[in-house]
Amino acid sequence: MHARSALFDVYGDHLRGRGSQAPVAGLVRLLDPVGIQAPAVRTAISRMVSEGWLEPVRLQAGRGYRATDRTIRWLDDVGARVYRRVRRTWDGTWHLALVEPPTSRPERNRLRADLSFIGYAELTPHSWVSPFARTELDEVLARAGTTARHVWSERIEPSPLDAWDLPELAAAYERFIREAGALLRGLSPDTSDEDAFAARFQMVHEWRKFLFTDPGLPDELLPHDWPGREAAELFTSEADRLKPASERFLAKCLD
Repeated sequence: MHARSALFDVYGDHLRGRGSQAPVAGLVRLLDPVGIQAPAVRTAISRMVSEGWLEPVRLQAGRGYRATDRTIRWLDDVGARVYRRVRRTWDGTWHLALVEPPTSRPERNRLRADLSFIGYAELTPHSWVSPFARTELDEVLARAGTTARHVWSERIEPSPLDAWDLPELAAAYERFIREAGALLRGLSPDTSDEDAFAARFQMVHEWRKFLFTDPGLPDELLPHDWPGREAAELFTSEADRLKPASERFLAKCLD
């Protein structure tokens, strides 16, 4: 686990109810149980400030950092996807974005990664498909300095589902179920708040990785035995169960 991604987890999962801010010393204490040392935390903070994700703030407990408005908007969107708060009903219509590719290779690679992140798959060169017209698409295209033509179709043959690597995604969900189960079996009623925080933090961190691989396809397009459903139920129930202990440890570190 890298310090930078762990800090995004802290700000997104723990600090929204605390003004999206925390003292440096508190951040160091929070990340110690997950194996991230103080120098790595401070280096990651400096990098995130230079990139516009965090801004310095003076707190009662000393020097600290607050998430910028841009970061808060992004983390709120990520949080909704992580905890699957939005469930959409598919109307049977596919959205095709016929993208004008950027001129440089780095820009094309970044655009490809951004389109995949918001749930599109490349059906043919520069033609991207999704069961929904994603609200983030305009921002992604604008950031890449390009545009797209849009097509809506009720019928694409053969099915575009193979544009996503669903077998690999299913295998990843099965690994999550096994590894999260092993992690949780190490806990007991006597587990300390710190250990419960560390276990929950690790589980959330692993779950967030599905943001980059799961396009959020509607249930109608997935097999009846899709392991993502079992994985989501496991994650949601255990994240809720461990939250009170995690919040107590958070308060101990920050208050």
